Amino acid sequence: MSSHMHLVQMLFHSPITHTALSWANEADGQLEGMGDFGYWQNIARTLERGCFDAVFFADTPAASDQYKGGPETPIKFGVVWPTHDPMPLVAVMAAATKQLGIGVTLSVTGTPPYLAYRRISTLDYLSHGRIGWNVVTGHMRAEHRAIGNELMEHDERYDYADEYMEVCYALWDSFSTGAILKNKKTGILGDPEKIKRVNHQGKYFRCTAVSPTMPSAQGRPVIFQAGSSGRGMEFAVKHAEAIFAIQPHLDAMLGFSRRLKEAADVAGKPEAKVLFGLHYVIGSTEAEAKRRLEELRERVPLDAALSRISAPLGIDCSTLDPDQPLDEVPTQASRGMMEALSKVGTEHGKRTTLRQAATQMGLTGGLPQVVGSPEQIADQIERLWRDSGAFGFNLSAATKPGMIEEFVDHVVPILQKRGIVRREYSGTTLREHLNS
Repeated sequence: MSSHMHLVQMLFHSPITHTALSWANEADGQLEGMGDFGYWQNIARTLERGCFDAVFFADTPAASDQYKGGPETPIKFGVVWPTHDPMPLVAVMAAATKQLGIGVTLSVTGTPPYLAYRRISTLDYLSHGRIGWNVVTGHMRAEHRAIGNELMEHDERYDYADEYMEVCYALWDSFSTGAILKNKKTGILGDPEKIKRVNHQGKYFRCTAVSPTMPSAQGRPVIFQAGSSGRGMEFAVKHAEAIFAIQPHLDAMLGFSRRLKEAADVAGKPEAKVLFGLHYVIGSTEAEAKRRLEELRERVPLDAALSRISAPLGIDCSTLDPDQPLDEVPTQASRGMMEALSKVGTEHGKRTTLRQAATQMGLTGGLPQVVGSPEQIADQIERLWRDSGAFGFNLSAATKPGMIEEFVDHVVPILQKRGIVRREYSGTTLREHLNS
């Protein structure tokens, strides 16, 4: 366990993050904020004031067409639709801050590795080393079809991603010490003998190039990953410095950490830092927090919830009995999400049904939830951090920006007073934040 709790705030560039129809709540400003640079910059400044390691953008780059054979339900209810590109927000939020890290999801689907490297490395250079890249394989059928492809088999997607990263590593590693001179007197910017030309000829990719960007203050961006299936975890252990994991309760978190350690031992790799996803609903009192939660719950129609769960499972859940056990549903999509959601009801010794998992997915995106006053939220998070041995948490606020501000202004000071959250940054790069 880290000496202090590391905090990351999760967002989508969409009307919601995890709670379906939260955009319709009077307290939520994200639908309007999608078109306002100032909205995102204010959130960034708030998180930096709270000394968060980073803000993190998840991404699903296409409207899901899994449910009822089309995108009508996500469009109707605004279930991660529209889904705007988070990349511009990385620059916008970095420009408004000096130390906050910014993690962004970019799928290996649809973008050649050279172009992905160029985009991510440019942002890392501009932000003086504050960028993290969440490398995903793209589990949604819709995002593959949008670019004229079909969804690969689960394990092959990770083979493809392994080679993708080989190309990126070759580009990052192409600089020798002293390669960048920036000598105005001699007129020499870079030493060609100290910058290798990459020549990759593989099964999936070919790349002959020199790096189009200069190294950032942290050398290369931090690599995040969220793989939790067997093959996904193998990929995460191989590549990631920090892993995001969605596990519905403490026992599942402990089980995930055990499996991760076993996978790291097999690979001969150090154990990666685990940030567990956590959804919060905060109020000035417990009663207010519960009232807010109930208002959010009442807004989530079953159709929206089933639509939300259909995409990661890769199944049209309208064709299934909502009361059948979830573990009987086969998937080629996100096996890790299936496993996590299957454990929603297991604390009580019962098999989780599709209806239960969909309801949870619609309200929290499958994340476990803490609810209460600032003191209660702080107690719950501290207990979970200590009992799970987690590095920290990837937090999701039910409504934004209000609950993010309430968390920073009222929960963070309690955790700081207890000595488990930093009071100030000790470095400037994202990697320094994660290693402090």
